Amino acid sequence: MESVALNSAAGRWIMISAIMASTMAFIDGTALNVVLPSLQHALDASAAELFWVLNAYMLMLASLILIGGALGDRLGRKRVFMAGIMVFIIGSACCGFSATAAQLIAFRALQGIGGAFMIPGSLSLISATINENERGKAVGTWSAATTFVTMAGPLLGGWLADAGWWRYIFFINVPLGLAALFILWRHVAENRDEEEVEGPIDYPGAVYIAVGLASLTYGFLTMPTAGWQHPKVFITVLVGVVLLIAFIGRESRIPYPMMSLHLFKNRVFLGANLLCFFLYAGLNGAMLFLSLNLVQVQGYSQLQSGLTFLPFSLMMILFSRTMGALADKYGPRLFLTMGPVIAGVGMLLMSTIKETRGFADYFTTYFPGIMIFGAGMAITVSPLTAAVMGAVGKQLAGTASGVNNAVTRIATVFSTAVFGGLAVVFFSAYTQHAISDMGLSAAEQQQVLQQATALGDARVPTGIALQDQIAGIYKAAFISTYGHVLKICGVLGIIAGVLAFIYLKNNTGSDKKYSQ
Repeated sequence: MESVALNSAAGRWIMISAIMASTMAFIDGTALNVVLPSLQHALDASAAELFWVLNAYMLMLASLILIGGALGDRLGRKRVFMAGIMVFIIGSACCGFSATAAQLIAFRALQGIGGAFMIPGSLSLISATINENERGKAVGTWSAATTFVTMAGPLLGGWLADAGWWRYIFFINVPLGLAALFILWRHVAENRDEEEVEGPIDYPGAVYIAVGLASLTYGFLTMPTAGWQHPKVFITVLVGVVLLIAFIGRESRIPYPMMSLHLFKNRVFLGANLLCFFLYAGLNGAMLFLSLNLVQVQGYSQLQSGLTFLPFSLMMILFSRTMGALADKYGPRLFLTMGPVIAGVGMLLMSTIKETRGFADYFTTYFPGIMIFGAGMAITVSPLTAAVMGAVGKQLAGTASGVNNAVTRIATVFSTAVFGGLAVVFFSAYTQHAISDMGLSAAEQQQVLQQATALGDARVPTGIALQDQIAGIYKAAFISTYGHVLKICGVLGIIAGVLAFIYLKNNTGSDKKYSQ
């Protein structure tokens, strides 16, 4: 398929189909963060199970998204894209009917399988078919449009959760997915690179990375309660590290790897993906713990929690398209240095907030930090995506999109696992220090500390005196934990900006070919 103009009929249908499908994944992610407190309470899920609800999806996505991109390049981007959407729809419906945390975790994994074939398809279709000189503008349009549609995610999630209907967060994917399938079937031509991409798919590599990531995640989430010395922690972390090393070794040896390591010899591609890893690890941790803090500790309703993210979404809508066009003209370095640093400052600002009077204090507490955070991400997202996709030839568009998405999802998996483990450690340490001089027996102290695994949903054990004081300690412990996590997230954002400054060239004008 020849390149097409962004404003042509073919270009518009490609953009609409990509936006419709991407909206499912984005709404799912933004709304799910808001409904997590309701979900945790309804399914009686521990903190570890709550993090697995997030990570089951991300694990499958991270491990299979490279294969999804490669299959699109070989078998046809439209065909693989549509298959991914169908599996995602089925997984979403099953999630909505889940009766236990274990069932929800399993069906979230099914969603992740669908997402692995769906998500690379949107950007690879854009990169492989839209004219090169309009690619940044197209990505900016995609980013702004998906943000505009998905800004309803937190609001819808909060409203549904407050009404006791959190399951409909998954059901709304069904009509969106069916609409995307219809548009693709009727209006979008197939696109593939049969002559330029050859070789078998690296299925063993997918097994290595999937099992390796799962082992590491299990180890980190189990560590706070079992301790580093416990065999199930030490062994699973060791197995995870060995398998990920084996994955990298395999990819460097075989002729047709799932992750083409030679792509990382390209300085722009390497720098952009390092930036992605650190920035999205911080972004995920900040959004997750901010949502839990607002509802479980600060007294926000889940609808009010959703409203707090509105400024973030508005910043993305207002500036994403413009930033993509400016990056086409001036190059990505300035934007990808400033944006993550500004986002990091926003997270650091939010980390200083202690107990508030709830939503009444929003504009003097969380609002400034969220605005700065959103501005930083708005400056970053479109130039970052355009830089990644522009660093390789269009015949590897699906592979590049898959690698970049895999890096982003791996960052999310690690941040959820690591921050989940650290949060329990921080929470336990604060609680143990606070109750040490309250006159509780050793058995009572142990009962109080066992609730640390629930974090913000911790409940004072029955039969223990000083109920109000212990409840206050739990609240203070989570606020302290939230502050520690947000500080780490802010530092990760600043590191991402420094990496962009080091690795990226500030190409301008017609200089579209980044150095290799």
